[in-house]
Amino acid sequence: MTDEATQQIHIEAPPDQCFAIAIDFERYPEWAGDLKSVEVLERDDQGRGTKVRFRAGAMGQSTRYTLEYDYAEAPRVLGWIQTDGDLTRKLDGQYVFDDDGSGGTNMTYHLTVELKVPLVSFIKRRAEARILGTALRDLKARAES
Repeated sequence: MTDEATQQIHIEAPPDQCFAIAIDFERYPEWAGDLKSVEVLERDDQGRGTKVRFRAGAMGQSTRYTLEYDYAEAPRVLGWIQTDGDLTRKLDGQYVFDDDGSGGTNMTYHLTVELKVPLVSFIKRRAEARILGTALRDLKARAES
């Protein structure tokens, strides 16, 4: 079963700064709490990561997944699809960075998840809230620091 979620947050930093943080994959473990390691496997002609492998802590265990990034709407949108994962079939999403008109960013995070192993609904909701909350709060904290 596939689950989808969307959340928004306001960041007191310009959209281009938020986008730059979002594509600086190697530095994610410095600010994204659950990420243990990140490896950029492929880059585009501008040096941006297009295929990135992640290892994260998930509910007491480690999970690995690989995402392919799409820069077609950059720098407003950073989208990705999962190409490989040990616990998930799908981990697709996007960040949308909208200028708030006063130097800040209204960021929207969309995520579509399909697990390989079914989870009890309350555990799934907790995991979803943690993923979304961490992605939003940690990026906000990094951008505003």
